[in-house]
Amino acid sequence: MGFWVVAAVAAEAGIRFRRHGEVLRAEGRLGREAVTLAKPQSYMNRSGPIVAALTGELGIDLSEVIVVHDDLDLAPGRLRIKARGGHGGHNGVLSIIDALESDRFARVKIGIGRPPDGVDPADYVLAPVSARERAVLEEAVQQAVRAVECWVGEGLMAAMNRFNVKREP
Repeated sequence: MGFWVVAAVAAEAGIRFRRHGEVLRAEGRLGREAVTLAKPQSYMNRSGPIVAALTGELGIDLSEVIVVHDDLDLAPGRLRIKARGGHGGHNGVLSIIDALESDRFARVKIGIGRPPDGVDPADYVLAPVSARERAVLEEAVQQAVRAVECWVGEGLMAAMNRFNVKREP
């Protein structure tokens, strides 16, 4: 989900990704603000060292970092923006927290719902989605793009106030 959102943000901003070592980076502007978008090319569960290296290279404070990821504990398509927090069982987020030695970065979480009984969560998150699920998730991606743009342009609190609302399916 995170890569879908980051790719959509880049497309709307008209910026392209280029490989820089273990990360695809797109640098440009969202409105008046300069941004760097990143898609680590390691396994998701090992993305932390890449995020830590990138924040160090760019010399940015963790309060300027947004991590976009899926969340099993949110209903499919539901967004939740948080200023900081734990990993909630998400190994990619855990890797980032460990590498940064901090949880002080914002998250845009996109709900994918829980797997059916008997389905391993690891298999569930990697499985293809149905046409119906894809439509819900594509709408969530567009909302997440708007949330990221709002966060960059107006700040975290504005994005939380605007996008942390339950939308009817």
